[in-house]
Amino acid sequence: MTDPDPLSEGTPAERAKRLLDAARTRGDVRRLAPRLDADPALRRAVWEEGNRRGAQLGEAAMQWPARRLLRVARAREQAARVRSNPVHRDESFVCGHCQGQVPAHGRTARNHCPWCLRSLHVDQVPGDRSSDCGALMDPIGVEIVGGKATLRHRCRDCGAEVRVRALQDGQVPDDWEMVIRLSIGEDV
Repeated sequence: MTDPDPLSEGTPAERAKRLLDAARTRGDVRRLAPRLDADPALRRAVWEEGNRRGAQLGEAAMQWPARRLLRVARAREQAARVRSNPVHRDESFVCGHCQGQVPAHGRTARNHCPWCLRSLHVDQVPGDRSSDCGALMDPIGVEIVGGKATLRHRCRDCGAEVRVRALQDGQVPDDWEMVIRLSIGEDV
């Protein structure tokens, strides 16, 4: 015996809440939208629940195609407009370990010294410069991710570990002897 469909039981308001919660992806919306065409009471309940969630659906939305109504009623449009990956800052800096003058990379937000591979704990997301720690980070290993060398750093102060791409291009590429030594477990 099969389990009953949780989206077909309960009041239209209860079903509308479950339907909107279940419609997480475009595929979900495509799969679930026909339920609105088959059930006018559910369509009205989705419209009401969407307004309750802040979607600001006008009366005209009741005539929209089911996919559009379901997508907009989820009230995720404002959250989708928030930038989750901040604008990267590609700046030159003086290394806190070896005192080398590190130039900006030009293509990506360089956050480590190309000569000693040390970094400062200044980013939460690469390039955002939003960490409050600011301590030196030591290179502790190398991984190959997507066919590219990735450096692992550990913060001397808070112990946070991050991964950043080793840079093979730009004005001053990373010292590959150091990267290789680090990859075989030598201290650098």
